[in-house]
Amino acid sequence: MKEYIKKAAVLIEALPYIQNLRNSIVVVKFGGSVMEDSELTEKALRDIVFMECIGMKPVIVHGGGKAISSKLKKENIPTHFINGLRFTCDKAIKIVDDVLHNQVNTNLVKTLNKLGGNAKKLSGKDILKAEKMYTTDRISGAKLDLGHVGNLHNVNIANILSLTDTDTIPVITPLALGNNNQIFNVNADTAAAFIAEHLKARKLVFISDVPGILKNPNDESSAISSIKLKEIEKYIAKGIITGGMIPKVKSALQALNAGTNKVHFIDGRVQHSLLLEIFTDSGVGTQIIKENSPLNI
Repeated sequence: MKEYIKKAAVLIEALPYIQNLRNSIVVVKFGGSVMEDSELTEKALRDIVFMECIGMKPVIVHGGGKAISSKLKKENIPTHFINGLRFTCDKAIKIVDDVLHNQVNTNLVKTLNKLGGNAKKLSGKDILKAEKMYTTDRISGAKLDLGHVGNLHNVNIANILSLTDTDTIPVITPLALGNNNQIFNVNADTAAAFIAEHLKARKLVFISDVPGILKNPNDESSAISSIKLKEIEKYIAKGIITGGMIPKVKSALQALNAGTNKVHFIDGRVQHSLLLEIFTDSGVGTQIIKENSPLNI
């Protein structure tokens, strides 16, 4: 009997969150090594189906870096990075396009539908516009070409809302079109934040293989539960937010400033981490909140 009472208590704890988030758009960036493990992928997607079933409107933006690297290696197309950004040549963009649409996206949509959800593929090429992105040489300051890599400047949110308004989960590839229909590869974190910004999503959630923002990068138990906007630069200056987490956090800040209520960073390796972060008082990851936002809901 005690076990059933505990289960009931969990449901009661979740109730105000469920009531408050009904009809809210939540953008979920799905990535990291979670996508390489079919069992972890299915568990995380089951949580998203749960969210849709209780009246929330999840929007998924996914990565696919490891699957892309594997296919490039198989096709003997060399992979190299410039300032941490993947250079995407003419041959590589065709592989990226194929893998993201016909492998990664297709598998995610099939799994969501198998779990009882109502999901549909939405190509980034149909909704995202970008211009060619360059990076700068850290020594000479010269502009460096990244190939088919784009910097987003527009998104057609009507195509996304046409799906969420009919209780369909859009599953979006991080690709965009430029002038003359040139295909651009776009960083999936940036794409998710850009889409959340323009949707003014209630929440933006990054699912990866780290438990949040860590005070000590070598100690996964040191995840910071909540960070306010004004504290971000302090954490960057102290070296707590470093490397690839910096552009991820800064793109999240744009979404927050545009109307997104909260941004969450969670560990997809933890079973039901998405539900635990959103529907419990304590959460399990790191949330970035505005100055006057309550810690819960």
